[in-house]
Amino acid sequence: MTEQAPIVIVGTGLAGYSLAREMRKLDKEQPIIMVTADDGVSYSKPMLSTGFTKGKDANGLAQASTDTMAEQLNIELRTFATVTGIDTEAKALLLGEERLEYSKLVLAWGADVIRLSIDGDGFEHVFSINDLLDYRAFRKALAGGKRVAIMGAGLIGCEFANDLRNGGYEVDVIAPSDVVMPGLLPEPAAAAVQHELENLGARFHLETVVERIDRAEQGVTLTLANGEYVHADLVISAVGLRPRTELARAAGIETGRGITVNRALETSAQDVYALGDCAEVDGHVLLYVLPLMACARALAKTLIGERTEVKYGTMPVMIKTPCCPTAVCPPAPEADGEWHVEAEGSDVKALFLSPEGKVLGFAVTGRFAMEKQALSKEVPPLHQ
Repeated sequence: MTEQAPIVIVGTGLAGYSLAREMRKLDKEQPIIMVTADDGVSYSKPMLSTGFTKGKDANGLAQASTDTMAEQLNIELRTFATVTGIDTEAKALLLGEERLEYSKLVLAWGADVIRLSIDGDGFEHVFSINDLLDYRAFRKALAGGKRVAIMGAGLIGCEFANDLRNGGYEVDVIAPSDVVMPGLLPEPAAAAVQHELENLGARFHLETVVERIDRAEQGVTLTLANGEYVHADLVISAVGLRPRTELARAAGIETGRGITVNRALETSAQDVYALGDCAEVDGHVLLYVLPLMACARALAKTLIGERTEVKYGTMPVMIKTPCCPTAVCPPAPEADGEWHVEAEGSDVKALFLSPEGKVLGFAVTGRFAMEKQALSKEVPPLHQ
């Protein structure tokens, strides 16, 4: 039976649709079924933090309808379908009572937002924005409001802060770190981004956390651990993502921080692969677009019959804070070296140099951001 079974892709986000597109470049007829828990509308997740800047609501950020994607890619799409299990022995995906047989299975179902447990009765005003449906609900709830509090000062928190200020909203950012984007940017670059966001009107409450969120006459009141109070109409929780691993683990598939795969994106189960935010590829969980696209191109070849290991080039991360253009290529965790910084106001050029003077990573802000492509050519790729 499974000789004629389709290739099944779970997830219609950037990972799932990118893989389907790459496969269709190589094989127009291979039967493909895509399964998604949401409506299957095509959109680019990184664009969710640019809606106000671009003057687009949720409908404006949508790129193609489900019917259009099914026709364009010559695929069968199952929307609002919840995966309840994987039978790796029988090569079947379980959708409640239904068993969907596969020849090969790709898990591209992304990551879940980390949800904080906070006291108070105001949680209906807290939104995590992880997909287009989330964004649609957030924009609907924001209608008529003017004040947004953001929990988290990482990449997503800072991007939303910039975007909301561009939309004319009051913004307060609360985070336990003493700098923005800790672990991604060196301190001088982080300070530059924060400074320009503050110049734009965003307010930062760092080195503290939200202890309570209580309903107020209008919106909510956030009680911070440092004794401050922040009033907001809505709250965005942007405290991080956790790769979805539970169903894979329950099926006996090896997991670590994500679903464990090698550089051919193969899991420990035969003919099961993982791609995108849910995958831990050769020890790396990389929640960014460039590694995802590299993986999609490699996996498409493997699924069509030419086993291919992913090769990452140098992959700078573009941070969408137009008030302070920023790009970063973090050094590998085990890299030996130190940061060397050139700065003039909010224009920062930070190079992570080896003892021999080789560039192993960089962070550039402001006018130095235009050097990102030249610098990328100097940084060794993660995978040769």
